[in-house]
Amino acid sequence: MIVRFLIDTAARDPDAPAVISGTERLSYGELLEAVRRDAARLHGAGVRAGSRVAVLDANTVGFLISTFSVAWLGAVLQPLNTRLSPRELAEILRDAETKVLLAGESLRSTAEPLAREVEGLEVLDCGHPFGARPAAQLPTPDPVPRDPGSLAHLYTTSGTTGRPKGVCLTHGNVVVHARNVVRELGIGPGDRWGHFAPMFHLADAWANLALTLVGGVHVLLPRFDADAALECIERDRVTLTNLVPTMLTRMVAAATKRSFDPASLRLILSGGAPITPALVRRVLQTFRCEYVQTYGMTETSPYLTLGILTDELRALPEPQRLAYLARTGRPFAGIDLEVVDEQGREVPRDDRTVGEIRVRGASVSPGYWRRPEETREVFRDGWLYTGDLAVIEEHGYVNIVDRKKDMILSGGENVYSAEVESVLAEHPAVQEVAVFALPDEDLGERVAAAIVLHEGERAEESELRAWCRERIAHYKVPREVRFLEELPRTGSGKVSKKVLREGR
Repeated sequence: MIVRFLIDTAARDPDAPAVISGTERLSYGELLEAVRRDAARLHGAGVRAGSRVAVLDANTVGFLISTFSVAWLGAVLQPLNTRLSPRELAEILRDAETKVLLAGESLRSTAEPLAREVEGLEVLDCGHPFGARPAAQLPTPDPVPRDPGSLAHLYTTSGTTGRPKGVCLTHGNVVVHARNVVRELGIGPGDRWGHFAPMFHLADAWANLALTLVGGVHVLLPRFDADAALECIERDRVTLTNLVPTMLTRMVAAATKRSFDPASLRLILSGGAPITPALVRRVLQTFRCEYVQTYGMTETSPYLTLGILTDELRALPEPQRLAYLARTGRPFAGIDLEVVDEQGREVPRDDRTVGEIRVRGASVSPGYWRRPEETREVFRDGWLYTGDLAVIEEHGYVNIVDRKKDMILSGGENVYSAEVESVLAEHPAVQEVAVFALPDEDLGERVAAAIVLHEGERAEESELRAWCRERIAHYKVPREVRFLEELPRTGSGKVSKKVLREGR
């Protein structure tokens, strides 16, 4: 049960540091007491086992408290993307029949109107501030025991119909994942996790459980800012964190403009998008610590692969070693992973034959909230079909080449966007790139690219197309290049190719 992580850690050493948020500090004993009070408050508001309790907040102490107080009552935590519109949030809340919404101070103006839009919804403050007590001394109920199959978390992703799709994660899913990631990454009580990515997304939220399990320290940054993250690493001695490549790019750029001491860091994780060997090299030079590429899904709690190298691969010359570090990685602990063709047969491990990744394991979701058809479509014969296209090599390291839905079919040829993006990203003027399909009367689909240039750099479309022609087949070269100030993104920081395709 999730809440046992906190109870057991606090029992071992109640004075051990648990949370750093700016100038505020909490020990594990204080965190447990705050969770108890919050559980009493929520119980008084009618929250019971199985109730869906939504959280709309930045990376705050209240969010962390809510993670455990909701679990204390056997209720279901429903983190909400803070970037969604009120209309989208209302639809998600109605879909889950959510009755309580916990809103952080900075999101109250967004949350309060939702009480008028969603029947029966009550909006409460998210968690308790340091030292606060309920107005009435409400009794705290005993923690509600939950079996591994009980629903613990409900995360929302986009459905194939455009309607919200809730991903169900059980207590068994998230507990197994937390224990496995602790072993895989060697996380211990001396670690300090930088909560820089949004806590409403599993790219960061898994650390709420894993760091608490071992008694590590949660270092909270309300919202990502490259300079603020660098300052946080130095001031609060952050040892590890997880970032999407865009965040890494911005932090590397910021670090070159100031004095920065990365001495406390031992590990930088990255996922959510492909990364180039060139950026890996810059990350290693800037942060002077180990780098691990990750790949995962909300449906898998989230990790499916880690780019941790074997001793044999670590001994490779730098160019080959960086290429492996930039790959998607080998299977995560407890995950069976295969790359299969349309008939479900494993593809050769030749690093050339493309297939779809399918996975199974104890950290894989049982399905979608009240979406039986979509569950049957994705979860088949005991496997989760990820929709990600990849190749696999002799050591079992996979490399994603595209999302199945994003693969471009141009003039009868398959074009994998990751390959084209990798080539364009090597151009010295290019900071970020996204390759996507546009309809074409002649070819069916044509290759297009959206480019963000480094500050102060210039490049012409003809120059970038010539760069590509020297390195990849002519049919893969973008026929259209758009220069943007920034790429459109989802709440988790991933590039939204849907928005690019629609020209919005």
